[in-house]
Amino acid sequence: MPTIAAVATAFHPDERLTAVVRAALKSCSRVVVVDNTPGTGPFLSDTLRELPSVAVLRDGRNRGLAGALNAGVAEIGTEPDLVLFLDQDSVLAEDLVLGLAAHFADPRVGIAAPAPWDADQGRFYEPGAEEGPDVADRDTVITSGMLVRRAVLAEVGAFRTEFFVDHVDNDFCLRVRSAGHRILRDKRHKLAHSLGQRNRHKLPGVSVSSSRHPTWRLYWIARNGTVLIREHRKDAPVWSRNTGAYLVRWFLLRTLIEPPRGPRALAMLRGFRDGFRGRTDHRYLPPDAEI
Repeated sequence: MPTIAAVATAFHPDERLTAVVRAALKSCSRVVVVDNTPGTGPFLSDTLRELPSVAVLRDGRNRGLAGALNAGVAEIGTEPDLVLFLDQDSVLAEDLVLGLAAHFADPRVGIAAPAPWDADQGRFYEPGAEEGPDVADRDTVITSGMLVRRAVLAEVGAFRTEFFVDHVDNDFCLRVRSAGHRILRDKRHKLAHSLGQRNRHKLPGVSVSSSRHPTWRLYWIARNGTVLIREHRKDAPVWSRNTGAYLVRWFLLRTLIEPPRGPRALAMLRGFRDGFRGRTDHRYLPPDAEI
């Protein structure tokens, strides 16, 4: 059986983080919690230091998702065969980690991941997952819940801190695929996962659901998605086309029905421009961010 360690990222966590860590300890030899909450003082994550085989990294800085993941990987070291990545609100079923670990008997597998599940609506988040095969090769999977071969992490390099939060998972997965490794999604293992608050908007003849993101995030969604399309349009053409269509849909939804429309449209348009040019506008980082 391979050895497994986990990296859990957090930002202003609540008690769900404690549940995530305790669940991970059932199948992982060690858990590293990287808390990006800025500031000083007592935080919930500090209480986890009392648990055996748990390390907490918190220095009062918000280094972004990519920076937190890199700090966790560095703390884990090279000893484990596999590394499990989690966020603070992912609910692990008892058999999930070991079920995913079984896929690594195939030396071509670099990542194995569960299928994100919307427990409130009783459905998979990913369109088409219900009708698809139980185990499918994917171009990308989300960070939370993915199990990665430690040697693959060393081969493809660090998570991309330039991206801060959005598309960090997609960038990493596309590099893993480009290196010749398989990425598997096993929908027999569901990961209850929150995508944040969702709002319903009534348009003529249709009702549309959307997840509300702050304006600064829209810039990074547009910018980083455009960067990846530019970089992977040849080696991942289907993913690039689908992501291009997704970004167009996001632009329409977020700028036509979600106020303030002007600033949100400007943020995404600047993101498209900077992604195409390979530039970054740090004005769209949150005030407490450090990259």
